[in-house]
Amino acid sequence: MSEEKSQNELLALRRAKLEELKSKGIAFPNNYRRDSLSHELHASFDSLKPESLTKKNVTVSIAGRIMLQRIMGKASFITLQDGEGKIQAYIKSDNIGKDAYKEFKKWDLGDIVGIKGKLFKTKTNELTVEAININLLTKSLRPLPEKHAGLVDTEQRYRKRYLDLLTNEESLELFKTRSKIISEIRNIFLEEGYLEVETPMMHPIPGGAAAKPFITHHNALDMDLYLRIAPELYLKRLVVGGVEKVFEINRNFRNEGLSTKHNPEFTMLEFYTAYADYKDQMNFMKSLLKKLSKRVLGNTRIGSNGKNIDLSKPFDEISLLDSIVKYMEVEKEKLKNRKELEKLAKTLKVKEINKLSLGKLQLEIFEKGVEDKLEKPTFIVDYPKDVSPLSRNQDHNPDYVERFELFIGGREIANGFSELNDPVEQSERFKQQAQQKSSGDEEAMEYDEDYVESLEYGLPPCAGVGVGIDRIVMLFTGASSIRDVLLFPQLKPKGKD
Repeated sequence: MSEEKSQNELLALRRAKLEELKSKGIAFPNNYRRDSLSHELHASFDSLKPESLTKKNVTVSIAGRIMLQRIMGKASFITLQDGEGKIQAYIKSDNIGKDAYKEFKKWDLGDIVGIKGKLFKTKTNELTVEAININLLTKSLRPLPEKHAGLVDTEQRYRKRYLDLLTNEESLELFKTRSKIISEIRNIFLEEGYLEVETPMMHPIPGGAAAKPFITHHNALDMDLYLRIAPELYLKRLVVGGVEKVFEINRNFRNEGLSTKHNPEFTMLEFYTAYADYKDQMNFMKSLLKKLSKRVLGNTRIGSNGKNIDLSKPFDEISLLDSIVKYMEVEKEKLKNRKELEKLAKTLKVKEINKLSLGKLQLEIFEKGVEDKLEKPTFIVDYPKDVSPLSRNQDHNPDYVERFELFIGGREIANGFSELNDPVEQSERFKQQAQQKSSGDEEAMEYDEDYVESLEYGLPPCAGVGVGIDRIVMLFTGASSIRDVLLFPQLKPKGKD
């Protein structure tokens, strides 16, 4: 019998069971209420001796999905899984009645059931609910993946995350960790006196980062809008408005390629602090990651690419050009010579070299030749001005800006800088960006007149940082792909390479 035929027969059998249920009345009832969760019961009663538990005469109502079955003549065992764990139930014909037991034996793995009964412990000391009443709440029409293997195909895990969560406990724990990371980030910022805000997701002008936006159309306004690539320009407007410490955790959208590091829809933390510079924010990032690790993991050691990194130890700091010199063994003078840069860029398969500025060439060489080598926490500083249109110039060298990027485990984790608050210079930089865009650079920014006007009212000295939440989760869980930490990552349509 072919696997497909076998699957179809199983589906037909389960549908027949559902039709039988419907013929007898309500097939999907919603009148059952549980009073206990598996982890609560284990926490309260696992330590008791069997006789002590029996004396307590504890009656509970539980509900969950059948994950294991041991069906026997007049008595059977099943394992139920709820949102927090698993617990065993003992189903005996004499307790629930012959007719009910006959119906119970028709239940399948994956069915969702409610059971009322008394707690006891088996001969193997396993906490169990002895049923006195049973209810089939949801009939599962499709069989679950094989219980021991679970979903082993990676793509299937991404496409059918609901099955991945049901059958792979590690996957569920990973997403619980993700939730805890976001909660603790929020707690830390609130403790530090930051105001949490929500800024628009649809922008009339794409801005705040060098990226290609997604375009949509607003019918009522009859105008194109852009899914935001970054909240930066709106958050800095709030700083102009007197919100001196502000943060946002929300989605960004960038119309770029898919990889183990990139998803077109991703979660960002972005925050701004008045009367601070990029050095202050570098120190804050160290403190944030250390606190976060202690709260989420219980220590300062995180897993990355199979290695342990201790966040309590000093972070490295090196300039962009010096990092290329160090990791690619290139003479520093050659990095300031366009011809030499183009030669190096060709070896790294950088695209459209002739269209790139000197600073952009340096950045591309860094990204392709150095970035994945930065395993230890490292701040890269001294970025060229032409790749940092929103950053404040260095006082001692106006060709470079007060900017950092933080790398851990070979991945960019954060990007921060002292904010450019000179409206005249910001206007000029927007004009330069607009020229680059007209020359074919799809990631160049557009001129944002309203933002420049807001700066004319006065943006206090400040610094901001953007932090990739998904990559933080990857660091803390040891995940190798961003798709592992996204519940529903973007994927190519089935059947397409």
